[in-house]
Amino acid sequence: MTLPQNTIGCDVSGQRLDVYLHPAARSCSFSNDPAGIAALIGLALEHRAFVVLEATAPWDQPLVRALEKAELSFHRANPRRARDFARSIGMLAKTDAVDARMLALYGANLDLPATAPVSPERLKLQGLNSRRDQLVAMRKAERIRLNGVADQVVVESLEAVIALLDVQIRALERQIANAIKETCDLARDAALLRSAAGVGPVCTAIILASLPELGLVDRRAIAALAGVAPIARESGLMRGKRHVQGGRKRVRDALYMAALAAIRTGRWKQAYDHLRSRGKAPKAAIVAIARKLLVALNTAIREQRPILNAQAT
Repeated sequence: MTLPQNTIGCDVSGQRLDVYLHPAARSCSFSNDPAGIAALIGLALEHRAFVVLEATAPWDQPLVRALEKAELSFHRANPRRARDFARSIGMLAKTDAVDARMLALYGANLDLPATAPVSPERLKLQGLNSRRDQLVAMRKAERIRLNGVADQVVVESLEAVIALLDVQIRALERQIANAIKETCDLARDAALLRSAAGVGPVCTAIILASLPELGLVDRRAIAALAGVAPIARESGLMRGKRHVQGGRKRVRDALYMAALAAIRTGRWKQAYDHLRSRGKAPKAAIVAIARKLLVALNTAIREQRPILNAQAT
């Protein structure tokens, strides 16, 4: 894309939308409710502006949906990258008004990609996955509390809560499966993802919900989005260890668990053993397999063909 002539930076909080219009240098504030969002949309339409906002879910979601409905181009910025940009131009102060101006300059000076609209079906899947993750975390906490507890009353209380969470998690998993089954595109892609060794229903649902770019970008871009691309650390004669960072943590975690399952047998095991024989640490080798697995999934979705043997390519 070309750099926009007018850019709106929007700092989103639960109650307010702080806005800065560049290059007009106009600051204003709206309430984060339907009336305030409509006023911001009107401002963006009037100036044909590209809108840049930080990802602050759930507070940004009504605005994002309104921008999509109005067919306005916008970029949902990674907060850390936006803050790094602010430091690079000497904007060290952090207030809502300063952040709005910084976001406008971020969009005006960098060729930011427009955020693609998310279908209602994927939004529903995201919500179900998020709730399942919350319940799983709660169950894990209760199981930890159960260790070492001697009082039978406390034990029974913890076990009752764990049993209830088990029921709730299974119910959500059924709803997730139904949500995928009821949408043709999701059901088709789910079958392709499940054709890969190690990719189970949980990993499939997370990828479908949180990585809509799968099959639409190249192997390097998809690895970066998922946070499994190694980051080089080299300067002069120094050659530092490469590490993965950034990206979508939930997707990365799901791919890591899928890789753990995939390396038990077959070609993925051969690839893992080969990496270990070359001196790769176990965790680094698993991350490398996760990246190879993701690249294979990306190809499967793009070409609409199953991974018959999950080859490590």
